[in-house]
Amino acid sequence: MQLVCPAGNLPALQAAIDAGADAVYAGFRDQTNARAFPGLNFSDDELRAGIRYAHDRNAKVYLALNTYPESARLQDWYAAVDKAAELGADAIIVAEMAVLDYAARTHPNLPRHLSVQGSATTAPALRYAFERFGISRAVLPRVLSLQQVERLCEKSPVALEVFAFGSLCIMVEGRCQLSSYVTGASPNRHGVCSPAKFVRWDEHPDGSRSVRLNGVLIDEFTPGEAAGYPTVCKGRFEVGNEVFHALEEPTSLNTLELLPRLKQIGVAALKIEGRQRGVAYVSSVTRIWRNAIDQVIASQAHWQPKPEWQAGLSRHAEGHQTTLGPYHRAWH
Repeated sequence: MQLVCPAGNLPALQAAIDAGADAVYAGFRDQTNARAFPGLNFSDDELRAGIRYAHDRNAKVYLALNTYPESARLQDWYAAVDKAAELGADAIIVAEMAVLDYAARTHPNLPRHLSVQGSATTAPALRYAFERFGISRAVLPRVLSLQQVERLCEKSPVALEVFAFGSLCIMVEGRCQLSSYVTGASPNRHGVCSPAKFVRWDEHPDGSRSVRLNGVLIDEFTPGEAAGYPTVCKGRFEVGNEVFHALEEPTSLNTLELLPRLKQIGVAALKIEGRQRGVAYVSSVTRIWRNAIDQVIASQAHWQPKPEWQAGLSRHAEGHQTTLGPYHRAWH
């Protein structure tokens, strides 16, 4: 299984590859990728250097061109496809059909991966993208159970990539209506559910903290309490006479214990979420997953996740909590 890791900037790209990533995914410094906000992503020169660094170490670089363009600006996405091909990217990750069609027609030798934002959760959807746009891989949304992933592995005409560790999302991937309602900004093209300019943290005399998104109070934390990302879905709300996480608790997906099963059913690649995270996160999480994958390949029958691996991942988890998410459904 290929280990695909996040690269929000050149130091993160280098850290991921040094820690054992087989491939990294990155974006241009514009709205063609779903993490477009200040301080993140690559200039042309940085990306050229990053691709050279990766290729010198037998690693690959995938370019995320995974947002949905406004029709009047579609040419910007076409230009990004041209640039990815020119710079020598190993694949592009695309959601929008017009962009996939352009890439298939103009750069047929540039591999095309269907983005998680393409929301392909069925075999017919995967078959359509393969037959119409020639995709070679699809990234599955984080809403499928393990049994559903297994059935797709049996029927898919292309290799499948799944998220292994990182943030969860209760919405259709990357298109949150809750946050866009509160901020007026599209998470798809503005880089994040909660753009920094809308977030305000307040420290109180007793050591507690509160966080507001565009003036809307979404959570309060007691002194020393671990805080999740300041997104609407992970806030606490008053419902009836209770205050609780009405939509989703701050927690991170962690599929480490499923690793032998994911390998057995034929998953081709494991993706680590977090291009917005720092170099320490990328380096630590990549190293743990590299060790785990290498050891499950070497001794699958007797493999068990090591406690120190789980402890290391928990330190980087949102709210210091992890979950199997939709992969595990007791009722399924």
